[in-house]
Amino acid sequence: MVRSHDRTHDHGNASPKLSTSHHRAKQRMRSARSGPAGVTEKTFAMELISLLISLAVILFLANVFKNHRKYANFPPGPKSLPLIGNMHIINTRKPQKSFMEISKTYGSVFSVQLGTERFVILCGYDAVKDALINHAEEFAGRPVTAMGSRTSQGYGKPFDNLSVINAAVANIIVFILLDHRYEYDDPTILKLMNLINENVRIVGSVMIRLYNSFPSLIGWLPGKHNTIFENHNKMQNFVQDTFTRKEKELDINNQRNLIDAFLAKQQEGKPESKLYYHNKNLGMLVSNLFAAGMETTSTTLRWGLLLMMKYPEIQKKVQCEIENVIGSAQPQVEHRKEMPYTDAVIHEIQRFGDIVPGSLPHSTTKDITFRGYFLPKGTTVIPLLHSVLKDKAYFEKPEEFYPEHFLDSDGKFKRNEAFVPFSLGKRSCAGENLAKMEMFLFFTTLLQNFTFQAPPGAKLDLNPAPGLTNAPLPHEICAIPRR
Repeated sequence: MVRSHDRTHDHGNASPKLSTSHHRAKQRMRSARSGPAGVTEKTFAMELISLLISLAVILFLANVFKNHRKYANFPPGPKSLPLIGNMHIINTRKPQKSFMEISKTYGSVFSVQLGTERFVILCGYDAVKDALINHAEEFAGRPVTAMGSRTSQGYGKPFDNLSVINAAVANIIVFILLDHRYEYDDPTILKLMNLINENVRIVGSVMIRLYNSFPSLIGWLPGKHNTIFENHNKMQNFVQDTFTRKEKELDINNQRNLIDAFLAKQQEGKPESKLYYHNKNLGMLVSNLFAAGMETTSTTLRWGLLLMMKYPEIQKKVQCEIENVIGSAQPQVEHRKEMPYTDAVIHEIQRFGDIVPGSLPHSTTKDITFRGYFLPKGTTVIPLLHSVLKDKAYFEKPEEFYPEHFLDSDGKFKRNEAFVPFSLGKRSCAGENLAKMEMFLFFTTLLQNFTFQAPPGAKLDLNPAPGLTNAPLPHEICAIPRR
């Protein structure tokens, strides 16, 4: 019993010793591990800081080198200090006095640095006139400042005019169809424009040409042709939903728009009522009016503004004619006959823009021998309008934008039989007269109220974007109010 008690007692005393010893060993192990780890973490932190400092130095030097190249032949000026530039030598209350003093040393064209930005100062009539008169276009921009950006909240800055012009033209079609207009940010009009614009871009693609040639082979493959069908279905669903509502509101004795007239024809009970005036025909009619009436006119207007930015001297002549004939009044269609130069410019925009270069395909309705060649019934024929609008026999400078194509020696408007942007014959554009009115009223109103310029540094590309129509490439414009 005693032995047993002793063994138990001894065992009990041994346990704390083992525990303490084990605890100290674990501490030593922790210390052994934490020592190198701590050093490693500190080393990593130091390397990271060094890397960031090196990167900052490299960026700084790169910026210095870039500025050195940018300002290699910059006007001279007083030596600047880091960060503050020349602010220490400028009279903050009357900086013009300081500039006059500096000009005595550096001449009539010199530079100063205020903070981190460099400014060029022009002193004296000769220097100011040379810049603002002899080089008016080059000096016509406005600098972007932090204060100006915050107070203007982005208004007036360069913008893409695709959406706003599309919406303006589309609303004319909407009004004819529905006696209604949409706000430019209305989801309905935005959806319609997106569907039409996407289809116009896609229809000119190689995949669509392949589908038209091999429909049974290409039809089951994935591709852009399926997007055309999806967009078409969406458009038809919109049409049916919209005109189902119109049918409930129809008053045959008070037909307010094209849709009312179409629906009234449906209810006449004549044989042609069911043959022609059914809802599927209505859907296709509306789709075609939107696609043809919106896309071509808005594209022509966008070409017009782009060309006015490219040729500011022509823009100025148009504005002078607007001032002389219309003044501040609202432009009217009747003004056109009194404005030969503006009329010539609009015609040249349509010719140069070459909006539908291949026209829409035609087909022979019967066998025909044409210029010695036999064309069987059903032959697809493409009247290449591009070749007509660029025909050297009728246009002196076919590859250039040249309004004089439509002016005689006395400055009067002259017609040119090769001007056929709306095509010819029975398949010519049904909306030609409407498009002409739209073009004149939109164009003159815009140039009456704004001068259009390219954003500073922008290069204007007159090559067309790919698609069924020749639309301008994406670009931004600056609209400077004239009043």
